[in-house]
Amino acid sequence: MKSKGVNKTNTPVMILLILGLSTIIFPLYMAIVIAFKQPSEMTNDIAGILSLPKNWSFSNFAEAMEVTDFWRSLGNSLMITVLTVVLCLIVHSLMGYAIGRNRGHSKFYKFVYLFVVSGMFVPFAILMMPLAKQTAELGLANWAGVIILYVVFYMPMNVLLYSGYLVNIPIALEEAARVDGASTWRTYWSIIFPIMKPMHATVAIITALAVWNDVMTPLIIMAGTGQNTLPLAQLNFQTQFGTNYNLAFASYLLALLPIIIFYIVCQKQIMNGVVNGAVK
Repeated sequence: MKSKGVNKTNTPVMILLILGLSTIIFPLYMAIVIAFKQPSEMTNDIAGILSLPKNWSFSNFAEAMEVTDFWRSLGNSLMITVLTVVLCLIVHSLMGYAIGRNRGHSKFYKFVYLFVVSGMFVPFAILMMPLAKQTAELGLANWAGVIILYVVFYMPMNVLLYSGYLVNIPIALEEAARVDGASTWRTYWSIIFPIMKPMHATVAIITALAVWNDVMTPLIIMAGTGQNTLPLAQLNFQTQFGTNYNLAFASYLLALLPIIIFYIVCQKQIMNGVVNGAVK
């Protein structure tokens, strides 16, 4: 009887899991099927679109790589993403540490925390044109300017996560280090920074996903420089007269591989970091 009760309780959960899984599998299936099809196989009826390719060929992938200048665009995306993630881990963790340890007894740090976190509520559309003008005047209308903007854009969320995670780290560890003669700087890098490894993984994957898939910021800042990221290069598949879906989906799958590999490497730390980083 007990096991039946458990099964009844789990039934709604299983239904929700199946529905959630289907929302992921179906788009992925469509992407794979269309990427391997030839344009002649793309019919207007649903059955023709959903059907498997007659001949599985990698020709679409080869052509997509040529159209997007894949290796150069991939290199630009990797450079921007890696540098952004590294800077975010260093800068945002330091800010989160300073704010998290002082906002409880300092009005100044509490104000700074609220000011920084309030940045999450500012739409990018409001900042778009002023930022384009300012970066051009400062000579930052390039990949360096994009990286700086990313570090600023993702600061509110990352500082929120880091400062919340610090609640779970006993302050006694820092007090013991100070008794041993360690400075605040040494205490942070030797004790606090390694302990925050789960949150580092969480911040890294969230930031990397956002940067890797972003189109608007590079489009606004780097327009006309000839430096394309993968999302920018994929705009070549969309023309005034239509979209080449076969090449587009082949390119999307190629762009998906690096971020999936990165996620697999970091996944063990992500859930732990999200749960422990919840703001109390």
